[in-house]
Amino acid sequence: MKRLLITTALAAVTISAPIFAADVGVSISIGQPGFYGQLDLGNFPQPQVINSQPVFIEDDGMNRPPLYLRVPPKYVKHWKKHCHEYNACGRRVFFVRDDWYNREYVPRYQEQHRDHQEVRHEESRNQQHEEHRDEQRDEHRDEHRDEHRDERRDDRR
Repeated sequence: MKRLLITTALAAVTISAPIFAADVGVSISIGQPGFYGQLDLGNFPQPQVINSQPVFIEDDGMNRPPLYLRVPPKYVKHWKKHCHEYNACGRRVFFVRDDWYNREYVPRYQEQHRDHQEVRHEESRNQQHEEHRDEQRDEHRDEHRDEHRDERRDDRR
């Protein structure tokens, strides 16, 4: 009975492990269509913005340059409720248009950062491979330990 419970528990962990691993590795970064956050304009062309005047909730009096943000459309309408999520309540903010972001920013950003992204992707794949190999090794060791423990019990009887 105990062996059945252990086997069932190991099977449940083995089946659910890939699901959890997929969730952990998911992230969206600048230059991808689903990204929301601050954009570093650097040498990019002047962005197309939603409002011609910057939006700000609290004037921090520091006269810092405005932030250019891409946020979900509902955040623009209710910026006071969401500015803290971007650490931008005390800053002047321009909201960039989605079409400009996807048409102008994403292709240029990806082109400028392609080599860096490929290295990061390769490192991520290598790490996932090593973690998977370590998990398999641990599972094998645990199975062997359980079998050895059961054999010792049988010998004692």
